[in-house]
Amino acid sequence: MKNLGKIIWIVVLIAIIVLIGVVGVGYYKKITYKQQNPIATIVVEGFGEIKVELYPDQAPEAVSNFIALANGKFYDGTGFHRIMKEFMIQAGSKNGDGITGAKVSNLKDGGEEESYTIKGEFIANGVENTIKFEEGTIGMARGGGYTEDAYNSACSQFFIMTEKNTSLNGQYAGFGKVIEEGMEIVHKISEVEVTVADGQEQSQNPEVSKPVNQPKITSIRVETFGEDYGIPEFLKLSN
Repeated sequence: MKNLGKIIWIVVLIAIIVLIGVVGVGYYKKITYKQQNPIATIVVEGFGEIKVELYPDQAPEAVSNFIALANGKFYDGTGFHRIMKEFMIQAGSKNGDGITGAKVSNLKDGGEEESYTIKGEFIANGVENTIKFEEGTIGMARGGGYTEDAYNSACSQFFIMTEKNTSLNGQYAGFGKVIEEGMEIVHKISEVEVTVADGQEQSQNPEVSKPVNQPKITSIRVETFGEDYGIPEFLKLSN
């Protein structure tokens, strides 16, 4: 009986130790867990794939907007409509004209057929976004100028940097960066033939940035690793 009691106590002790171990491991995993950032895959016809890591901790509205539009197939069939070799390549205009953008219906089923804008997430607009505009940074395009309307005018257009440009830091919303594979594709796109954009022929400093043949985006899809990023908060709606 004495030995049986000892065995029981040993078994109980082992069970307690195992339980403590299981709880400890679970707690450790919980406090050290880090959500995987979303990864976007931009497929460009005739060029290849660009992989981009998105940073929701820096620009949550821009990231949720981009994911909703991409996975909703808004970008499929659009093109890079503005290309400046030693600066950036820009896409996301619905009709490839640099003007048309997305509508609320592109973000959610049953949404209004109205255009919208989102908050500009950058320091000049009161948001502590520390992403720098270096080679490979992806950012939200917006209206020019230094007014609240211009700051909060982003919709669906985005650009990818081909070179570092510090003048954009704190003035535009960076929300991700090209990773591992894809920068060579960005540079390849930046090499396409361009001409003066429509309506700028009479300008004193016309911008040579309109592709003769727009590189077409076959698709953009974002792997969210099980996380739901929802849709952005709309700031302005207009027909």
